Amino acid sequence: MKYLCLVYLDEKRLDELPDEDCVAYDTEIRGSGYCLASEALQSVQTATTVRMRNGKLSVTDGPFAETKEQLAGFYMIEARDLNEAIQIAAKIPPARVGCIEVRPIRPIRETVAARLQQR
Repeated sequence: MKYLCLVYLDEKRLDELPDEDCVAYDTEIRGSGYCLASEALQSVQTATTVRMRNGKLSVTDGPFAETKEQLAGFYMIEARDLNEAIQIAAKIPPARVGCIEVRPIRPIRETVAARLQQR
């Protein structure tokens, strides 16, 4: 099953986490076969929020919500179950200074394809 591990942390604490630790873990998890994709994100100050309401585009600078911890990156992983996903997420270096939100991927493409085949 696929899971998205969302990395959240207070950007003020980034200096407590050496980039080398993150790159070393990324290399390790990619080599293990668990990691399907991963990236660090630029500062929340570079975010742009896009909304479409009643056919009108609204673009605002900054993140969707102001929070103490910001989305800093992600890992898309493949794990047997939630317990294995949690064990993998616990090793992500930013878990030491922030948190990792683990969420199952909703297989929308597969669900739609299965419905179309039934017709």
